[in-house]
Amino acid sequence: MLFAQLPDELFKPLASPSRGFNAALLLHLHRRVLGAEPVRKAELLAEIGDFAAGWSDPEILGDEPISADPAERRNALYRRLLETGWLIERRERYVPVVEFDPEARLLLEELSRLERGETRSYGGAVLEVLGGLESAVSDPGSRSEALSNAARASAAFLAHVRGLAAGMRKVEERILREPDRAKTFRLFFEDFVERHLISDYRTLHTRFNPFRFRASVVREAGRALRDALTVRALAEGLIREGRSPDLDTAQRAVRADLAQILSVFEGLDNHLDAVDAVVARLERRIGAALHAMDRPDPTGIERTAAMLRAVGAAEVAPDVPPVVSLLRPPIGQAHLQTPRARRSAIDVEPLPDVDDDPAVDAFAAAKAEFRRRTTVTPETMTAFVEARLGKAVSLRGSQIRIEGVDDFVVFQRLREIDVLFDARLRDRYAVVRLPERLANGWLDCPDFLLERRVGA
Repeated sequence: MLFAQLPDELFKPLASPSRGFNAALLLHLHRRVLGAEPVRKAELLAEIGDFAAGWSDPEILGDEPISADPAERRNALYRRLLETGWLIERRERYVPVVEFDPEARLLLEELSRLERGETRSYGGAVLEVLGGLESAVSDPGSRSEALSNAARASAAFLAHVRGLAAGMRKVEERILREPDRAKTFRLFFEDFVERHLISDYRTLHTRFNPFRFRASVVREAGRALRDALTVRALAEGLIREGRSPDLDTAQRAVRADLAQILSVFEGLDNHLDAVDAVVARLERRIGAALHAMDRPDPTGIERTAAMLRAVGAAEVAPDVPPVVSLLRPPIGQAHLQTPRARRSAIDVEPLPDVDDDPAVDAFAAAKAEFRRRTTVTPETMTAFVEARLGKAVSLRGSQIRIEGVDDFVVFQRLREIDVLFDARLRDRYAVVRLPERLANGWLDCPDFLLERRVGA
């Protein structure tokens, strides 16, 4: 827990009247002074004094009385950070050195990230998840940790997309509440376009952005989740690395990571649709405002012509100032109203009737039949086992006869019957691995004992 690890007084400088100065000082020390190595106390005091010289007394003091002497002021600011737990002072060879508290540094890094306003590269996030998935699937025995990293990256990516949509809605509310038209345009172009539309939203619609690999992430995660052997290999990698106590727990963790990645990238369209809706609403509002500002003046030409005729007919030259302020810009090509073009009629052509090719239908039927024969389902596996077991309780794999390709497709998956199909058949059958080997002309593998569970 965050508040259980941090000192009680840590948030005091960030909640005081001088919190603006305190936060700026902490971020300055974090970026430029206190890096990976501690610094001498004298150097830190000098840096605090130089930084405080550019701030006014009300911003620094708040409600705390501090002397105007520069030396006493920097010492008081140093004690403020030391007593609240931000800094740690110790000695190295009789020289006092200072560094950030480890837990406080973690919090300060997050504050620094928020202060910088970092934007997330959507293409980079997709490539990070795809790279972790491909690495874990290609070598599940030694790179199972890559799957966990990919799941965490997908969760962070989803959180950023949600934050983008929420931030855009917040700016939309500010723009809609603003009565001043000039402020409305400034909010639109500064807060909305600069912070959201260009930095984040535009990256989703470029042609060569890595975000196009989202389909590859969904395909790779779905293939791994459906492959029981891959799930088992990744689970064994977790056990080998000491990150899971047993096989069942490890397999559940692997399936949970794969399911999380699938749910994030399959349900991403809803969040992107929300972003598109905000963009469309704001663009319509700004377009309507611009259209209202650019209304044509139908009497402008007549008034200008009457003014020129009056000036030309005058016997005495009028006293016209050298600079004439016109209410509207000069009439020219860029300011003439262009009539709306008439829409051309849409020609409707009926689609021709195309007869189905019998060869194509036969090919599709053959593909469907091949898929049916090579896909193992819980029903086909149960029927195969019950036909071989009969009334017996157990049966060795070497005793099972294989009479064709259909039998071989089911037989080669019998050793994983307790984990296949999300362990749906675990309550009915159990598998015991034997040290002997079986060779039946179709497969050469370790022998096993298939048992029907009591009460199944």
